[in-house]
Parts: sequence; structure tokens; C-alpha cells
Amino acid sequence: MSTEVSPEVRRQHVTEVYGPKIVEKAQKAQDKAIALANPDDQGKFHLHTKGPAGGFDDTPIPRMPPGYTVKFTFHRANNLPVSDFSTLSSDPFIRAELRVALPKRHKQDPEIAFRTPTVRRNVNPVWDAEWIVANVPASGFHLKCRVYDEDPADHDDRLGNVHINVDSLSKDWAGIKEESYHIKKRSGSKRAYFFRTVAASLSAHRSLNAELVVSVEVLGPTPTDNGGHMYTVGPMYWFKHFSPLIGRLLKTEAAAESQDAEGKTTRYNFQAVQMQLKGPVPEELYHRYVEFRPFVAGMFTSHSVKGRILNHALHHQHARIYNFDRSTVNGKFDSPSAEVTQLFLDFVDHGRGNRIFTYVLTLDGNLRFTETGKEFGIDMLSKHTMHSNVSIYIAFSGEFFVRPKKTHHRHQSEASADNNKTPGDGVAADEADEEVHVSNQDCEDPIEYELVIDNDSGTYRPNAEKLPLLREFLSSNLPGLHITTLDCQKDEERMSRLKEERRVKRKQGQGQMVYMQQVNSSESSFSSSDEEDLRRRAEEADTQQQENNFAHSLHDMKDVKGKFRNWLETADGTSNSQNNENTTKAT
Repeated sequence: MSTEVSPEVRRQHVTEVYGPKIVEKAQKAQDKAIALANPDDQGKFHLHTKGPAGGFDDTPIPRMPPGYTVKFTFHRANNLPVSDFSTLSSDPFIRAELRVALPKRHKQDPEIAFRTPTVRRNVNPVWDAEWIVANVPASGFHLKCRVYDEDPADHDDRLGNVHINVDSLSKDWAGIKEESYHIKKRSGSKRAYFFRTVAASLSAHRSLNAELVVSVEVLGPTPTDNGGHMYTVGPMYWFKHFSPLIGRLLKTEAAAESQDAEGKTTRYNFQAVQMQLKGPVPEELYHRYVEFRPFVAGMFTSHSVKGRILNHALHHQHARIYNFDRSTVNGKFDSPSAEVTQLFLDFVDHGRGNRIFTYVLTLDGNLRFTETGKEFGIDMLSKHTMHSNVSIYIAFSGEFFVRPKKTHHRHQSEASADNNKTPGDGVAADEADEEVHVSNQDCEDPIEYELVIDNDSGTYRPNAEKLPLLREFLSSNLPGLHITTLDCQKDEERMSRLKEERRVKRKQGQGQMVYMQQVNSSESSFSSSDEEDLRRRAEEADTQQQENNFAHSLHDMKDVKGKFRNWLETADGTSNSQNNENTTKAT
């Protein structure tokens, strides 16, 4: 009899509960102080007569000689410490960060990074995960690999670090072939290394040394005229995350055919998706957060008390939404293809349900998105800031939805005029959207669908003139999909009408299950009563989850000595020999 496994719930951090309220009260106090201040003293409060700083940044990428395209392969690890005492194992994954001597456009630009999928319950995991990076300079690189144990209910435990330094690269470089590197336990989990020390003391065959096996290969010079910017070429990894707590609180219905990694269909779920697209992201797609309120800069840089509170709250909220656990589904593609487009359409359910999605595109081409709307708790804090994980610079952000392509019934003269336009040029369709005929509504061929995407993001305020570059980049990664772009200012009326139509249809499809919220004058999208109600329900769900986890832990602790002995025997290969001896004696 198989048991169903639900996604695990990451605990809500205290900064998520009280952070927005504290900042809101502090902001109101500051606004009152500004209102009561003399005109001569208002300069102390950093009032701006011009528009807020941020948005599009035209700083060019520094010119450098072209670099090399390098493939990093994370093969496996040996003898990792035990981090989960209930299973006497670990759920390891690697987070790698590549550092080079290339100058940055701004010092706040993030380092290029990579995360492997998680291997479940294995202290000798095999990943064989590849990461191909372009424009690695001839001056070499420093690859820092952090090995973690995935712990969705609390926080990931660090199992150790590996540093790989290469002083120079060339097309004739011999490379590194499955070389073993000692995993340094400095800053690693003390609990995990304590368990391993106990295990080693009880068995002469176990070692205290953990190793990571890595390969590095130069694939050749990167075909570019400017080597000043590294970027991920592939593979195109994707992750689909499930947040059941938010789904239960908001009654967010998952698609009927949507299943988690355990093969279980979840009725109520909130889903978040990450897709690594093939680089490079166009150089002109470069936007900084907008300082629309005095505390915003501190929120991104953690240079103020209010900023640190919100920064921690957003990081924790990002971890809760993009939560890696046993239910997380993942895969990869070697390059853009029709299968990638089909997967993207599956993620958005081919436009069914009239869903609207919030997205962020990072500087390294990682596309992150979830369903959005005023009725979702994700709006409690800045949604685009949460999606970007409080990144100071991103490529682009906004909202999108997918719908079947529509065939317009117009006069032949109007149709012939449109023939002069390039397909997929993003020109706004006819305003009379209600008078169109939907063709092949149930067809799942990507060519029959349209992605309508905009730049509606108050956090980063992307430049509308860069929408064609965004469309071109997405078209190259999602072949066959028709893409239409909308300017949130010039096309505001049409964009608002299209979104409102989808919201109305979605509420009608949900019947009586409609969730509304009040909007106050603060930066938070929830009223105080809404925040308190969401907090109360979340605490109740967390309490129930903690009780279940405690009961499960008590059950696992009943025979801890036997489990520990069996684990040692299995690791040393003595279990089979003892079983064979017992069988012989019985005979």
C-alpha cells in the first residue's frame, strides 16, 4: 500500500509576519515628520524634486577580449555527512558560484551561479549535472562549490565547501577530468559532522573525509566581439515548485493534470516556476530597482533598520514560494526547441483558467513566474522584489498571460495592409478583441497560442522601448510561440481591459469561491485585518504541521539504535554477510 507524500512547508519567518507592519508604522511616522517640518528643513528628509532614481540603466558592458566557453560537470560526492537523523542520510545538492577577473558594470551585479537538482536520501549522491558558461576569460576562474543538505521545513544545512582555482585558460588547456576535491567542513553543519564522527568511531571502515568529483572542459572560444560578460549557455534546467500552504489558504486550484514529483495530483496548490533560458540576455535589458520611497534603498542594500527587516522578510518569502522539497519537479533541455515551448504552455495550462502571471527575468536569463492577482498573499510585499530575491539589478519584469491565437474577421483591404507587418512584431492587435473568433481553442500546438507580455512593474519600471528586445530574446528560447508586447503606459487602457476581462472570467469560473482584499494607502497590498487573518491561518497550519512532524519524529525515535546499527552495517557491507551466516545456521 503506497502512502501519499505532500509537499513540505517551510516555516513562516517572524520577519514575514511583523516586518511589513513595522515598516508601515515607521513610514507613517516619517511622513508625519515631513509634513510638520519647515520648508527649510525638508532637505534633511531627502525629498526629491525629480523622479525617483532607478529603472533603466544604460551603462554598457565593459569591452574585453572574447573568452572561452567552458563546461563544468558535477559528477558525484562521496562520504557526505548525515544531516537528517530520522533517515540517517542527507538530501544533498550543490550551489556553485563562478568568479572571474572581469570588471562589472556595477559592483552590485550578482555573480553567475548554478544549482544542481537534489538527490534524495543519499550520502554518496550522483548528479552528473552539466553547466556550460560562455566568455570565461583567459585569466582563469575561481569556482566555489557549496554542498548543502536540503531541509525545506527549516533551512538548508551546509555540508562543506570546495574551491577550484584555475590560473589561466586556452583552447589547448588539458582541463580537469573527474578529479576528486576534499570537501572542507569549515562553516559546515556541526550536527551533520557530529553524526559522521560518531559513525566513524563505531566502524573502522568509515572515513571522516568527504570528496566532490568535478570535471572542467574548454569547448572553444566564445563567438562574440565582446568578452566582458559571462552568461549561461545551457543546459536549460527548469524547476516547478509547489507551495501547498499558500494554495490551501487562498484555495488556489492547480491544473487537474498537474502532478508533483510523487505522482500525486494536488487540488489546492500555489505553483512557482524557474526556467533557465539560453543566453546571452541582450545587453540593453538592464534595470535597477526604483527608489519610490525612502526606505526602498535600504531594503535592497540592508543599510537601514527598516531595510534589513524587509530584506530578510523578502528573502524568506522567496524561499517559501520557490521552495525546494520532495515534491519539486525538475528537468532540462539541451537547447531551445518546440518541446521547451510546449513545456512553458503546460506550466501556464495553455491559457485555460484566465490566469495572469507575474515574472522576473534575471541578468543570466533565469525566468521566474507565478500566478498573480490582488487576491494572492504574495502581494503582501513587493512581488517583483520577491521574485528577484531582492536583486538590485535584473533584466526585465512585468506580467503576462497566454491565450489561443485569434483570427480577425476584417475586410480584405485591412488584411492586406497587415500583410506588410512582420509576424510576431508585437504590434497591438485590433482593439475590438470581443469581435474575434478563437481558432483551435483545444489545440496544444504552440503555434496556435499567443503570449501577451508587458512591463508592468513598479519595483523596476522597465523601459518600454526595450520590449522588442525582450520579445526577440523570448522568441529565440520559445520557438513557435507568437509574442505580443504591451506598454503599461501607452497601452494602459487596452492592457487593463484585457486583464480585467480575464479576472472576471476567472471569478465566474470559480463560482462562489472568490477572494477579495482591501487596499490601503501603504505600500502593502493587504489591509491590517487581512494580514492578521492570513497570519492566523498560517500559524494554525504551521502548528498542525509541527504536531504531525513531532508525532512522526517520535515514531522514528522508537528504534533509533536499530536504525543506526543497520545503517552502519549497510555502509560497511557487513549486513549481507551476517544474513548469509544466519541463513546457513538455520539450514
